[in-house]
Amino acid sequence: MGLTRRVFLANAALAARVLGANDRIRLGVIGTGGRASYLMRLVKNLPGNEIGSVCDVYEPHMLKAAEIAGPGCTTTSDYRAVLDRKDLDGVIIGCPDHWHKQVTLDAVAAGKDVYVEKPVSHSIEEGAEMMRVIEASDRIVQTGTQQRSWEHYKVGKQIVDSGMLGPVHCVYTYWYQNYGGSMSRADEGVDTARLDWRRWLGSAPAQDFSAEKYLYWRWYWNFGGGALTDLMTHWIDVVHWYMDDSTPKSATTSGNLYTYTWECPDTITCVLEYPKNFTVTYHGNMANRIDDGGIEFRGSKATLKINRQQMLVFPEASRDRPGTQSPEPELSMRSLEDGTISHLQNFLDCMRSRKSPNANIRIAHQAARASHIGNLAFQAGHRVKWNADEQRVES
Repeated sequence: MGLTRRVFLANAALAARVLGANDRIRLGVIGTGGRASYLMRLVKNLPGNEIGSVCDVYEPHMLKAAEIAGPGCTTTSDYRAVLDRKDLDGVIIGCPDHWHKQVTLDAVAAGKDVYVEKPVSHSIEEGAEMMRVIEASDRIVQTGTQQRSWEHYKVGKQIVDSGMLGPVHCVYTYWYQNYGGSMSRADEGVDTARLDWRRWLGSAPAQDFSAEKYLYWRWYWNFGGGALTDLMTHWIDVVHWYMDDSTPKSATTSGNLYTYTWECPDTITCVLEYPKNFTVTYHGNMANRIDDGGIEFRGSKATLKINRQQMLVFPEASRDRPGTQSPEPELSMRSLEDGTISHLQNFLDCMRSRKSPNANIRIAHQAARASHIGNLAFQAGHRVKWNADEQRVES
């Protein structure tokens, strides 16, 4: 039976299960590490929801998640047992990137709505398949690019649309983190007797257990995609949103491992060119966290700088007035809370209304695709072009 037919049958079977405005939403959680545990706490603080089942192949994570969920929550190491639960309306997926496609599509086939962390896919091809299947279903799938629901980011979009910045041809994005203080976690060890390493590997090639790979999977090609898929995906999604252009035409990426022993570079620069006459640069470094991460939209009339703490608009400095190369912001707005809260609320609201969520599967695929193109340019060692007609990278 093909996946599309399975999706149809599952959806047909759930036709009678329509959530009313006051119905409690019951969720399962698959992959219960740090990020998913945080999402669980947020969901529990939002009214009208409960967590009925948690799944993880590492027992300590699973048991900790069950404590967060509270009484009545079941535990399992097999995510299919969560999907088989008829009393669950949706799932939160927090497993590593290389599991996102399989678990998401299996969840959709089981008639579940899905909140899946970014990047939605581990490759361009995976994302294209996910978009095709999910858009043919009636399932709600929200991806964790929470800026789409964050209030000051929404105001920033209005400012760009207003023309206040003038033509924007240069966008600079960056993210600086310092893993130095946490690398010792690998030395502390993982209780391998309580970890199903083979199941954790999933579709990845068979390989011996490594605590560093397990803890820092984002930095190994079998499981993640380094800084571009982990961090740039957030920012490039905002760029796509603000600039109304979601398909880069070329990418050039350089980087290296200067500090750590991963596979993916810890220092990286990616340059993406877009058809609407603008260039996006991403720079990242994992050994210094000053300034954290942010985006700068540099227009001919003004510059918008935005990060997770605030949004600032600076008028373009006049050359004939001394000191105006560093003007005071013309507009400013502070963030009052983590946008993940409103992003989860948007997901839950859409589960009830059946409206498309703020970060739907098409948006998610386009953001992840740009990051994958950047990684393909790095691996090629030279500038690559994206053939939009054939949906493939060309050297």
